[in-house]
Amino acid sequence: MVKPKRLGHLVLRVRDVEASARFYSDILGLEVTTSIPGRMVFMRASDESSHELALMSVGESAPGPEPDRVGLYHFAWEMESLDDLRRIYRELQQKGVNIAGIGDHGISLGVYLFDPDGNEIEVFYELPRDQWPGGQIFAGRFPGSLED
Repeated sequence: MVKPKRLGHLVLRVRDVEASARFYSDILGLEVTTSIPGRMVFMRASDESSHELALMSVGESAPGPEPDRVGLYHFAWEMESLDDLRRIYRELQQKGVNIAGIGDHGISLGVYLFDPDGNEIEVFYELPRDQWPGGQIFAGRFPGSLED
C-alpha cells in the first residue's frame, strides 16, 4: 500500500489573520514565510519547510470551535528536548497564555494551550523510541513536573 511521506501542513480558519499570525509568532516562535494580506499567512517552525501552518481569514463574526462537533481536536508541535518543553511552558505562563493542561502519555509529555480563536494546540516532547514502555503506553514515565 502506498502511504504519504508525512503531514505537510495544516490550515486553520481564523477570525483575524494578522492577530493570529502575531500569536503564533510571539508565542511559538513561528516564522512567516509568505502572506496574502488580509486573507492568508503561511508560517513555519522548520527551515526545511515552506510552511507547516497556514492561517486563513474567515472574518470576525465566524463561530469558534465547538467540542461536540466533528473536526480538529488539537494539533501538536514537537519540542527538541524536555528542557525545551520546560522552557516553553514557563514562557507560556509568563505571557499569560490560556493553558488547558498537561498530559503525561508515558511516551510523551505535552502542554495544551489555546490560540485566540480557541483552537487547541499541544507542545510536546516525545521520548526516543528505544525508551518507549512496552505494552501500556500511559505509564507515567515523566517524574516530577515541568516546574523542575
